[in-house]
Amino acid sequence: MVTMWKKREDGRLGVAVYGWGGGVRHGLPLSVGETVHILEECDGWLRGHTVRNKTQRGIFPASYIRLKPCLVDGDGPQERIVPVEEAVVTEVTQVLREWSDRWKQLYIGRETLEVSALWKVMHELLDWRRQLITGTLTQDQTRELRVKVTAKVDWGNRRLGLDLVPRLDGCMVDPEAISVVALHRVHSQSLETSQGMSVRGTLRKRKTSRPTAHSHNLYASLREFGYVTGDDVELYFSLYDADKAKFVSERFLVLISREGQSNFYNKPQNNTSVVFTDLGDIESAPQLYLVLHALRLGRMLPSESSKRGASQRFRRPLGCAVLNVHDVLASRPAAADAERELSLRLQQTEERDFSQLHEMIIRQASRCSPLSASANYGVLLSLRLLNGSQAQVMRDHPLLLKHAAIARKLGFPDIIMPGDIRNDLYLTLDRGEFERGGKSTGKNIEVCVSVVRSDGRVLEDCIVSASGQAGSRTFTSTVLYHNNAPRWGETLRLAVPIESFSGAHVRLEYSHCSSAKDRAERKLFAFSFACLMDQEGATIGDGPRELCVYKCEDRNKLLNPASYLGLPWHAAQVREPAGGNHHFSRSGREWAWVRTLLCSTKLTQNGDLLSLLKWKQNPDKIVDTLTRIMKLKGEEVMKFLQDVLDSLFAMFSADDGNSTQHSGLVFQVLVSIFSHLRDSRFEHFRPVLDAYINGHFAAALVYKGLVSCVRHYAEQVTTSERQQPLLKCFGTLELVFQFVARSRLLFGRQSVGDSEDGFRADLAELFNVFNRTLASTGAEATVGTQVALLSSVPAVCEQLRAILPDAELACRLSLLLEALPRDPPPAVTQAKLKAMQAAAGSPLFLDGESRRLLLQTMCKHLQYHISHRQEVRLSTDLLGDVLDLLHQLQSDDPGLDLSRDVEIVSAYLVDTLVRSVLSLESAPRRTGGGQCGRLVAALATLLRLMTHQHHRHLWDEMADDDQLAQFLLRLMALFRELITEQMYPQDWCVMKMTVNKLILTTLGELSIALRDRFLAGNRFNQLLWHSYLTLSVTFVTQPELQLESFSEVKRDKLLQKYQDMRLLMGFELLAMWGLLGEHKSQFVPALVGPLLELTLIPALELRTATLPVFYDLIEVEQVTRGSFRQVEMELIDKLDILVSEDKGDDEYRRLFQTILMMEVERRAPSWHEAGVAFVSSVTRLLERLLDYRQVMDGEENRDKRISCTVNLLNFYKSEVNRAEMYQRYIYKLHDLHVSAENYVEAALTLRLHADQLEWTTRVLHADLRYPVQCEWQRKEQLLNQMVDYLDRGKCWEAGIPLLKELAEQYENRVFDYGKLSEVLKSMARFYDQILTQLRPEPEYFRVGFYGQRFPLFVRNKVFVYRGLEYERIGAFTQRLQTEFPTAQLMTTLAPPDDNLMNSPAQFIQICHVRPVARDVSSLPGVEVPARIRAFYLVNGIDTFQFDRPVHRGVVDKENEFKSLWLERTTLEIEAPLPGILRWFPVVSARRELISPIRHGCETVSAANRQLRQLIAQYTPPAADVNISPLSMRLQGIIDAAVNGGIANFKDAFFTAEFPAQNPDMAPHVPQLKGLIQEQLSILEHGLTLHGQLAPANVQPLHRRLRQCLRELRQGAAASCLAGGDDSPGAGRFSRQGSRRRSVGADSKASILSTPLPPVPTERRPASGSCRSSRSSTSSCSVFGPLPDEDEDEVEGYSRPSEWGDLADLGGRGSISSRASGGSRRHDYILLTVGKGDEEPPERPPKRFSEPRAFADGCSRPASRQSHVSIIDTSLPPLPPKPPEKRHTSSVSSVVYGGGPEHRPSLPARLTKKVSAPAILSGDSAAVSCPPTPPPLPPRLAGWQGGVDPSGDLLEPPDFEAPPPPDHESPLRLSLGFDDSDSASYKILQPDKLRRFADEANYKLVVTPGRICRRVAAAGERETEA
Repeated sequence: MVTMWKKREDGRLGVAVYGWGGGVRHGLPLSVGETVHILEECDGWLRGHTVRNKTQRGIFPASYIRLKPCLVDGDGPQERIVPVEEAVVTEVTQVLREWSDRWKQLYIGRETLEVSALWKVMHELLDWRRQLITGTLTQDQTRELRVKVTAKVDWGNRRLGLDLVPRLDGCMVDPEAISVVALHRVHSQSLETSQGMSVRGTLRKRKTSRPTAHSHNLYASLREFGYVTGDDVELYFSLYDADKAKFVSERFLVLISREGQSNFYNKPQNNTSVVFTDLGDIESAPQLYLVLHALRLGRMLPSESSKRGASQRFRRPLGCAVLNVHDVLASRPAAADAERELSLRLQQTEERDFSQLHEMIIRQASRCSPLSASANYGVLLSLRLLNGSQAQVMRDHPLLLKHAAIARKLGFPDIIMPGDIRNDLYLTLDRGEFERGGKSTGKNIEVCVSVVRSDGRVLEDCIVSASGQAGSRTFTSTVLYHNNAPRWGETLRLAVPIESFSGAHVRLEYSHCSSAKDRAERKLFAFSFACLMDQEGATIGDGPRELCVYKCEDRNKLLNPASYLGLPWHAAQVREPAGGNHHFSRSGREWAWVRTLLCSTKLTQNGDLLSLLKWKQNPDKIVDTLTRIMKLKGEEVMKFLQDVLDSLFAMFSADDGNSTQHSGLVFQVLVSIFSHLRDSRFEHFRPVLDAYINGHFAAALVYKGLVSCVRHYAEQVTTSERQQPLLKCFGTLELVFQFVARSRLLFGRQSVGDSEDGFRADLAELFNVFNRTLASTGAEATVGTQVALLSSVPAVCEQLRAILPDAELACRLSLLLEALPRDPPPAVTQAKLKAMQAAAGSPLFLDGESRRLLLQTMCKHLQYHISHRQEVRLSTDLLGDVLDLLHQLQSDDPGLDLSRDVEIVSAYLVDTLVRSVLSLESAPRRTGGGQCGRLVAALATLLRLMTHQHHRHLWDEMADDDQLAQFLLRLMALFRELITEQMYPQDWCVMKMTVNKLILTTLGELSIALRDRFLAGNRFNQLLWHSYLTLSVTFVTQPELQLESFSEVKRDKLLQKYQDMRLLMGFELLAMWGLLGEHKSQFVPALVGPLLELTLIPALELRTATLPVFYDLIEVEQVTRGSFRQVEMELIDKLDILVSEDKGDDEYRRLFQTILMMEVERRAPSWHEAGVAFVSSVTRLLERLLDYRQVMDGEENRDKRISCTVNLLNFYKSEVNRAEMYQRYIYKLHDLHVSAENYVEAALTLRLHADQLEWTTRVLHADLRYPVQCEWQRKEQLLNQMVDYLDRGKCWEAGIPLLKELAEQYENRVFDYGKLSEVLKSMARFYDQILTQLRPEPEYFRVGFYGQRFPLFVRNKVFVYRGLEYERIGAFTQRLQTEFPTAQLMTTLAPPDDNLMNSPAQFIQICHVRPVARDVSSLPGVEVPARIRAFYLVNGIDTFQFDRPVHRGVVDKENEFKSLWLERTTLEIEAPLPGILRWFPVVSARRELISPIRHGCETVSAANRQLRQLIAQYTPPAADVNISPLSMRLQGIIDAAVNGGIANFKDAFFTAEFPAQNPDMAPHVPQLKGLIQEQLSILEHGLTLHGQLAPANVQPLHRRLRQCLRELRQGAAASCLAGGDDSPGAGRFSRQGSRRRSVGADSKASILSTPLPPVPTERRPASGSCRSSRSSTSSCSVFGPLPDEDEDEVEGYSRPSEWGDLADLGGRGSISSRASGGSRRHDYILLTVGKGDEEPPERPPKRFSEPRAFADGCSRPASRQSHVSIIDTSLPPLPPKPPEKRHTSSVSSVVYGGGPEHRPSLPARLTKKVSAPAILSGDSAAVSCPPTPPPLPPRLAGWQGGVDPSGDLLEPPDFEAPPPPDHESPLRLSLGFDDSDSASYKILQPDKLRRFADEANYKLVVTPGRICRRVAAAGERETEA
């Protein structure tokens, strides 16, 4: 049974938990962690696609997938899955995917710091994401983690330049759910937050917005106490403000037992942590210290303490320590919320200064000394700064503060909370002064504090010594040893019940403590007391008190307080120095000082407040009391607010509601109290007031008096000089009318049915007075009052909503705003706009009728202010609030009808906003656009609210079509500016896309207006339609919509949210274009450019739909004008610009050609041929432009840019005849040549422009290069510039005609003899430099580019290149390989076949070519100077030749020269070189065969000519001249000829049978003999000259050459040549013949059995070496080097005829060795790639990258070599070459330039394959330097395998890398000289060998020569052994 695939219904989202390679049919490879969208399932298999690549679908095992919960949105192709997870988790997932791509780019770019920072952040996000997913965090931790995650994400996005994520309260906002105004505000806020982050991604502390004063709390905890005292210890912690020199917090006590701290911790009732609350702003208190006082509980003296515990327990000083809280916490805001551990050291000093020890430590006094501790840390504390109110801190940190004590501030906090009920009296024991009493030493004074009632009972548990401690009955102070003037400095909190304050007093009892060991007695000697409340009920005042000290030694006397309460208790009550009563006496010399501080919300210290509360008891003092009440501080009033208000309203009106005589003054007091409530310190008392009004206020008739008082104040505004009371009154109108409304409601409940006419009349009159007040334009003093009135009116209306309908209030508010003058003062205008803003946010705006009334007024004012640029910021904020509210109303209730509201706003403000945005200058983008940005957001919100009916109503409201047209033009201009000006920051993607969506929607509405009102008949508006069409194109082409340029994550988000708006707008544009009909002609050619830009958008669907528009354009112009020339020209112009801006691609080129050609063929118009030509022409232009764009950047692409520029230049000249474009590219080409220092080519390029100019006076316009000037002046300037370039390029011959042309003009037309003189001087200088200056002759190279991966302009084409100065084939090849790094060099000259030309690769074929020069004519008998002739031999050439050897007929192995022919190829190029390029394509090629004897004649003739030239250089003989070149040339020819050259010629051509067998060659035999005889004569003459010039040390060489020449003549005579006709032969073949004879007849190796030599990579200059010629055959003759140049090059591709002479080149890259005493051995070897005899080489061997020495051992080069070469070690190393295919090929199928003639192979005994590393240096048998095996070669995709006709492999072979050689055993090479020879021989190299190749799988080919003899001899010796 076959199981079918079925659709997956649930579990559609999964994550791969294992890697899956997709190793089945249709398998989908998956990586671990990859997310998949599951579509179908079947038997344990799933089918779907990855989320990141939706196009590739496949199957995968279900067991490899872990499902995730998700929601499915949509169906079919539009189906989308959304993970069901927290939004932050989803965002982190998307962010990490996007960041990973950026991270890889940074890594590739080696941005080390960015990579490291981003790596850490990504790992942090991964860890936080894991924590969020696990769900194990608490709500508080989750909330904090979300904040950290979003902050880090925003930081990373900003760091990477990604989009800003708009957030509201840390969550991403949905742009569709909020208005555009709100979205702009969110963006601005997110931008500020992002900019406020630190470099590490944490939120940086803001300097401008400090936290509120009540937001700081300090958590402190004791971790360890490291002191051992032997007694119990009390540790008191408190906060001290050094600036104010006072303690600011309660004390916190920690008890340390004498057994140690561990014992203490085991007691649960003890606590070691505390929270100091209400610290205020730490930054404003830099001298805030944490003070620790340590007291010892034990005997009087510490030495008396014992382990058993002391019977005495006195509180004795121990030490003190301080810590600066500001330095620890406030200076490190990033770590302030983290807990920090700190250690403190206790300091000690004299006991008398103990109370001031903390100040001494802060001042760093020298009298302090550290207390020794048992640990090295002393006291260990942990601190943490907690932000928020006390309740918030307890809520946020419940575990941390579970057992912590609360130490409150001494006094009220900066912000007084209504629920903060306190009733604390703080008493500080400051100091005392006591008499000695007849004793010689001071007393040990202890103070016992208690609170006593008037009846003598002591209050229990009311004295709290420190926070965290329970209350006690008494408190005993510290005892200072023998001190009669002690300073205690201890603060207590007296928690006395309120009912006990009256009549209670504090009693201080002074006792002397005995210091005896066994006595713990305390002897009373005096006391003091202080009453807590006076007789009037006022609590004891704050501040210091000097208490009287009364003698008393009997405690029983104190049991009855009445005995002393009548005595004065402080110094202010004392009238005599001493006194008392019969019970107690007082001395004038004993006093005690204390300080008190009351913190109570129930008790007051102010008598005036008490008088107000008891006003009925003293009615005659009401006025005085009310006057003083207005001067009270706010704290006292707020504590008794309800009681004060009750008293005031009781005095305000009588029982019948009428005013009293004190009503006015009471109203002033009310205003004063209400003013206090506006203070930020008491803003939290507003709920207390509201609670009083709603629950306690009962004055039902005060509304009349309050309204009357307000009206009275308002009437005085224009007349009163004192505006301050009025200002205060209007500032508190909200609270006044809150009482008015409540009073009226209470009155209405009491009098049911009572008419409201009177009250409404009073309000109407009041508002009329307000209107007159605002309408007045009097003195400037009233401005502040008007501002206060405007600020309060919206709140007044809101309070009156309880008693009046909303519509009435809105009407009154509108009338009040309308009463303002047109241009009030700026402050009034601002207040008005703020009042409107407050009204917009009030409940009045929620009512439909009220809202419309207010909208009319607001929009009218906004229209005026925005249009006149008055208070634009406030106006924009107001408009934004209004529109945001309308959007919220519509979102909350979609059924709510807001059409009328939107209609009002749009009618007033749409045009105003458009005009304003167009007139305002946009602020910098980083600020969000400034005012323009806010106005655009408001306009966008309004456009979103507008429906089709609103737009139609807006169009209909316009007066006529002209006004509508002007408005539409302005609106489209605004849209164009929004699109092009980039008003918002680059990373505001959400904001930009939202605005773009609204523009798209609005353009759809505009199109309706265009169709309905501006299309038909005479109403057609061409300007409006053109603006619409161009705006549509601008919209489509804006960068924000080019999805292809975005990352995959961003692209998916945009498509999901907004779709591809380019397609929507593009199809809308096409629809509108189709409606134009006959009007299309009005847009030709204006729309060609915009429409072209539209078609270049890289969206296939859009391109396919829009490209046929060009057919319409062509047809319209053809019908209208009879041709489409304008369309063609405009299209070409714009195409050039747009493609250079990186628009368009090869796909566009194909679509353009296909679609337009299809349209032309399908419709078959009358202009069919012209249309086809047009399409073809534009297609060719696109090809050239795309090629040019690909090579615009990079120094390595300079030559490509030059080629593309010439292609475009030729196109504009020959195909479309565009002179301006032609000139434009002339100068582009000129600039490229100048930058490359191709001065000759730059001059010839300028010639193209100069040829277009005439010697006329026609005035030419200015451009970027030339000013306005006459035509002849510009041509003169061009010619002078060309002359300068030619002079710098040393091409003086080309500059002379230009100078002659200038001279002609100066002499005969301009008559400027001054310039004529300069021109003639330059001409003379040019002539002189031609004859005297040395110029290097250029080399020419044939280059073929084969393969489909080359650009079109070189693909499968052949070029001839002109080399740079001193550039040889090695450097030239390297330059081309740098330009085409992936190209492979071809090792044959065989023409490529179709497979090679169509392969998806790059192949380059390079060879040397020689120029075919024209003759330089002269008079008969007149010799042309050599330098002149030399120039024309290599310049102005358009024909080139190169040869390749081939065998015809039977090959004679003894003398292969008999059948060796040359195939000579002649190339003709497009233009002569030099030209406007350094290379030109080959336009034709022809081949001819050169017979062997003709080749011999050419060789000997060239040798004779060059030898004569060299001899001429030394004639006449001169002393002290370097004759080395002459010596080497003579030696090379004579020595080579001696070795058998003439014998080869005799065997080949000088036989009787040769003329008979080759009658066509017979005429050349005498010619060859004559040339040989001529050469002998030249050699004789040369040796004679050499003998004259040779110094003594060269004479032995000269005598040897004489001997060799005699042998040569004898050999010529032996060759049957006539008389002195010593006919020379091809010496190199004679040499080879002699070598063959020395080895044996069967050791003959064909000259064609070796492949082309490898391309040399370096040049090595060597004096006297064979020159590098442009000829393939005649550079180095068979007789050796020819005396023409001193240049040196191995011509690997063009000189096969020279291979036999490699040994003669002496350092030219061959392997040569020289015997001592001047003897020479001509031995060489060649290496080639090979697997077998039948496989041709497929690639050139690798180049050398560094020198290699073989002196003492083996030194491996940087890269493997496959050829033998000697390179110059002084040259820099070559750059590394790109990787190549590694393969083998054979030498037996080498074909030189064409089809194979014969394929001779090496003899079998020389073809045994060996590994190249087997070649050793020197004469040693082995070298222990093994090579590294090569890596395995990759197989190339796309190769089909097989062998091409030329024998080249089409697929690299699969072979394993050979194992590395044994390190221990020496390497040996086995060569078989015949099939039966099995001997192994050691390889011996020539002594001078410096290079060899060590590639694996390479074949060694040993040519015949002496090396073979040495190898054979070595083999024989080894065999004998």
